[in-house]
Amino acid sequence: MAGESYKGRNLKGSYQNSINSTEQAVPFDAKSKSNDDSNAAQANGDLNLSDSIGTKSEVTDKDDASHQYPAKRDFYPVPVKTPGGKKFDLLLNPGDFVVDVRDFLLQSPETCFITCYDLLLHTNVGSVHRLEDYNEISEVADITSGSCFLEMIAELYDDLSIRAHVDHAKELLSHSTLHPSMSTILALQHEMGRTASANLGDAVKAEVPDLENLGFMENVTGSLTNLLSPPSKEIICVESIAFSSFNPPPRYRRLSGDLIYLDLVTLEGNKYCITGTTKAFYVNASTENILVPRPNKSVLEDTTLVGLLQKISPKFKEAFRDLLERKGSAEPYEYDQSLLPPKSWLGSYPVPDHKRDAARAEKSVTLSFGSELVGIQRDWNDELQSCREFPHAEHQERILRGRALYKVTSEFVDAATSGAVGVIDRCIPPINPTDPECFHIFAVDAELEQLSRKHVSVVESTISSQNSYEKTYNSLPLGASRASNENEFGVPNMENTNGIEALSSDVLADAQLAKSEQATFASANNDLKGTKAYQEADVPGLCNLAMAIIDYRGHRVVAQSVLLGLLPGDKSDSLLYGSADNGKTIRWSEDFHSKMLEAAKRLHLKEHAVLDGSGNVVKLAAPIECKGIFGSDGRHYLLDLMRATPRDANYYGPGSRFCILRPELITRFLHDAENGGKADSEESANTEIFFNPNVFTEFKLAGSQEELAADEENVRKASLYLTDIVLPKFILDLSTLEVLPMDGQTLTEALHSHGINVRYLGKVADGTRHVPHLWDLCSNEIVVRSAKHIIKAILRDTEDHDLGHAISHFFSCFLGKVHPVSAEGLTNSTHSKNQRKVHSGESSMGQTKSRNGGYARKKQSLYLSTTPQSLWSDIEEFAKLKYQFELPEDARQRVKKIPVIRNLCQKVGITIASRKYDFDAVAPFQVSDILDVQPVVKHSIPVCSEAKDLVETGKAQLAEGMFSEAYTLFHEAFTIILQVTGPMHREVANCCRYMAMALYRAGDMAGAIKQHHKELIINEHCLGLDHPDTARSYGNMAMIHHDWNQTELALRFMSRALLLLSLSCGFDHPDLAVTFMNVAMMYQDIGKIEPALRYLQEALKNNERLLGKEHIQTAVCYHALAITYDRMGLFNPSRQHEKKTYDIFVKHFGEDDYRTKVSQNWLITFEMNAQKQKSQTLNASSAQKDIGILLAHPATSMDRFHLRMGTSGASANKSLNSAVIGEALPRGGRGIYEQATRAAAEVCENAAARGLSLRPHGVQVQTMWPLTQLLNIINSGVTTDAANNVGTDEWKKAGNLHLSNGVPDPDVNVSKPGKENQTPVA
Repeated sequence: MAGESYKGRNLKGSYQNSINSTEQAVPFDAKSKSNDDSNAAQANGDLNLSDSIGTKSEVTDKDDASHQYPAKRDFYPVPVKTPGGKKFDLLLNPGDFVVDVRDFLLQSPETCFITCYDLLLHTNVGSVHRLEDYNEISEVADITSGSCFLEMIAELYDDLSIRAHVDHAKELLSHSTLHPSMSTILALQHEMGRTASANLGDAVKAEVPDLENLGFMENVTGSLTNLLSPPSKEIICVESIAFSSFNPPPRYRRLSGDLIYLDLVTLEGNKYCITGTTKAFYVNASTENILVPRPNKSVLEDTTLVGLLQKISPKFKEAFRDLLERKGSAEPYEYDQSLLPPKSWLGSYPVPDHKRDAARAEKSVTLSFGSELVGIQRDWNDELQSCREFPHAEHQERILRGRALYKVTSEFVDAATSGAVGVIDRCIPPINPTDPECFHIFAVDAELEQLSRKHVSVVESTISSQNSYEKTYNSLPLGASRASNENEFGVPNMENTNGIEALSSDVLADAQLAKSEQATFASANNDLKGTKAYQEADVPGLCNLAMAIIDYRGHRVVAQSVLLGLLPGDKSDSLLYGSADNGKTIRWSEDFHSKMLEAAKRLHLKEHAVLDGSGNVVKLAAPIECKGIFGSDGRHYLLDLMRATPRDANYYGPGSRFCILRPELITRFLHDAENGGKADSEESANTEIFFNPNVFTEFKLAGSQEELAADEENVRKASLYLTDIVLPKFILDLSTLEVLPMDGQTLTEALHSHGINVRYLGKVADGTRHVPHLWDLCSNEIVVRSAKHIIKAILRDTEDHDLGHAISHFFSCFLGKVHPVSAEGLTNSTHSKNQRKVHSGESSMGQTKSRNGGYARKKQSLYLSTTPQSLWSDIEEFAKLKYQFELPEDARQRVKKIPVIRNLCQKVGITIASRKYDFDAVAPFQVSDILDVQPVVKHSIPVCSEAKDLVETGKAQLAEGMFSEAYTLFHEAFTIILQVTGPMHREVANCCRYMAMALYRAGDMAGAIKQHHKELIINEHCLGLDHPDTARSYGNMAMIHHDWNQTELALRFMSRALLLLSLSCGFDHPDLAVTFMNVAMMYQDIGKIEPALRYLQEALKNNERLLGKEHIQTAVCYHALAITYDRMGLFNPSRQHEKKTYDIFVKHFGEDDYRTKVSQNWLITFEMNAQKQKSQTLNASSAQKDIGILLAHPATSMDRFHLRMGTSGASANKSLNSAVIGEALPRGGRGIYEQATRAAAEVCENAAARGLSLRPHGVQVQTMWPLTQLLNIINSGVTTDAANNVGTDEWKKAGNLHLSNGVPDPDVNVSKPGKENQTPVA
């Protein structure tokens, strides 16, 4: 989106000042642009690269005329006239939608409080057009002529619009409580420090401070207090504003237009009662208890609530102006909110005081649980399907369709989440209360008292009736019952010898429920994957329901939009395709089958024949259990997509029904098969592979034996491809740092992006035992996932009043040294501790229904019987059963406490206090440390594939050094995603990162910094404060600020990056070593050798411990230390460390490799320096003797002394001082580095495009270029001949060490330091 007021968001904050303060250090040609162009660029959220590097005006996809994208968006000032008569200019593009213009007006300080209005466009010919929301401006009139203007005409309020207006006004005033991003806070602190230093005068020069010492690694728990941003000064506009108790208006006042009454208390302490009518807001003459509807004596009135408040209260007017100024001076997107913000696992400590807030109380009382409070209930399904039916042949049509789909789906997920919380908290009754509780269905957007067919949203609860975590996983044979068949473990070829007759009926029932619960979880996950797959296939006429999975307090709720005719009690025969009775009867429709064939072709599923229960042959192009429904709206719907990909042949047997292959694996397998076929023969290359989704299932298949055998062989090949090729390659990539996950989340993303299911995590752990940090990461993830299942069972079992006790006790047993607790002393707990026992008939809500419909208290809470020993025994058993992984005996002592508790809190939705925890205490966690339990959501919100293709093309252009073309593609992708999702989206941050990279490569430092800062703000809002991508963004900001001679600010960013890395992965990770080397480089560049040496030594210890003494990254660290020692004049240690580098290179690359030769040249240099130092030490000794002779015979000995030293007296003294105090002597010319210079030049053209930082021309900084040179050469992969063909001058662009990413980004190939993912500016 592009529109922006001239007065809004001019980027005039302190962060911008810190950038401008060193502007002269960077040659930036774009500064000559006019102010209008600059403002237009800011409106877009970026700088125009074409002004500094000469971009082409547009880029055209020659293969498809429908994919032509303008490379440049022009913006034109359009005057806007407000309802109050004020005028201002708004920058618009002819391609902007009217709904975008309304958003721009809500962001402008002149109109941000106006919500109810008509928008009229006056043209140059005198015509007036009323603008509809989803029209493009260019469809109405041409705004490029400059003679058009917009006019806002106040509309009449109604019940819905006036409530929306009041809510918006409250939200606008609540922006004073929003905190700026940590990056802005760091920049403000830096600016304040510079200002204080400037006030002291030139005599006092600001010293670059050292980072907090390395002791933070031994005190990671203490760093929790530094994660959250400090509270900022609030701007309070009013004391309180709330709906009055006079509401609703009496009927006789409704006839006069009264819609709402508000009670207001101003900052002056005055109390007012405000009437909201269809036309305006005014202050009435009501007393405290009696409504007097007439206006008061002052007759204050305005069409908006904020306008009225400005007339009532001078203090409000001043505070509101300050609030708008704070927003206007903020960075782009600083105060924008994500539609689905991440849940923080840390809360403020000490817990802030809970103050009275009438608006908050009113909001909680009117909590709708995802329903609309006023007006017609939303029909989510009809909205979603209508959006999918939008035309999408043209580029702008696809943007409009994508935006509508994203908005509706996001709002559905938000409503479903609220509804799920209401279901679990028992605020919403089921619509089928007589059914078993695990099959309850809850209507959310419907009248609860009288349920009609016009439901808008249904939340189908899949809550299990299992109340305790029992050791019953192996108590039943896997084929004992249908419930037990549907468990998620899927142990390969696992046999069980326990007999059914050995179990009591109660234990048998609960064991079946436990397995049924796991099957429910697995089937829901697979159903969501299948829904996503068919959504991406996007077959016309084939519809899917909106879907979300919400995990809350141990329960799982599956939310779907309602398909009319399928609710309990509905009598309709709408099944057209598939089976609803496990294959006994199979329906088939030719029309539906044709659509399924089109979807199957896109998903690589095969049309195949199956047999129903009567032996009839039916041809299907989908799993048997999927259901094709003819809805009452005339659309074709597809439900129950648990197996959109074939079964995993490595996991077979009755216990692995839902073990399927991932879509990413199918894509990889087909790609490799296609390439392999092309290599083998042209005939095999033309043979496309399709999979039969019903092989290796209990369903009966028709067809010849040869055909069935071929179908099974295809699935076996794909499964073996996973275990024999993908899995070993993934383990190798992990071991060689090609893939470098930081925490459990990024490890899971890496597994999924490679097509590996998480159930293979045990095999990954076994394959990485020789790499300590990887084995720790995998084993910790297994521990966390096992503990997650246990704590979910505890949460399901626990009463509301004991939740805090249960969670704190579990965490203490998990990571502390707590003793078993008794029931005595716990509030409302009157039962003594007993051993765990299965209670059949207990409900999943933690209560048992009595005969009269009430609820009886349970006999015992499960957490009371939990001890550290029993908990870890259950974790070990679950890990062995689910992941086939044996935890070591000392697993409890080896887990990384903070990363593990962070990971577990994120998976379960728990928020704890951000304080220092003593894990050696008896009970490190107290009840007061548990602040909240929040829902964890999985959803199927669509993504913008068109922008993703542009980004991939831009990355290829950037790797080839085509900066302008790459920037154009990145910018176009940025524009598309911004219009579809708004600014708060992960893909928008990725586009900002790539644009920053292109700008940086082109020498536009200011533009690169702005884009990086926007990326950082978006990552903090969308991913979380401590996400690995956020840590990478801080590292990128640090490196680019260091390159711009802002080392103090760079060190602040680097300190933040170190903090985030320590929380996410602990201190045993290669990325920390690389970050230490970055910090060392910064200190060395500003001449602070001692702190640089400390960080390099710590990096060396980290590398030697994690990677080994002969790893390439360890060799780089040796080389860095050699350079540092050389600068300190310690030439012998320098030579020794470079010798180690040389030996490692000889072992890995051989003596003839140019990288080895570069190290050899350095070794020769250091040996020469050591010899010089030795000879100078001898000369210094002789000089001391001559000084003694000179003192005894000054007249006769002076000439002889000068002759012996061969230099003047001043030179002799300099040499003497150098020898005595160890001062580093100046080195000779750099001709010895000529070979390395030539090799590095091509590296910076290729490797830097994949993520290496480049220092632009003209930036005069002391460089640690030898270390950077070696990193670039090691990671480049260029040949010696290619390296020798590069000019020497290009070395000025040599990159710096950089913060390693380690995040398996779906659009970036994750690699070891120095490769694509290791992006200091990308």
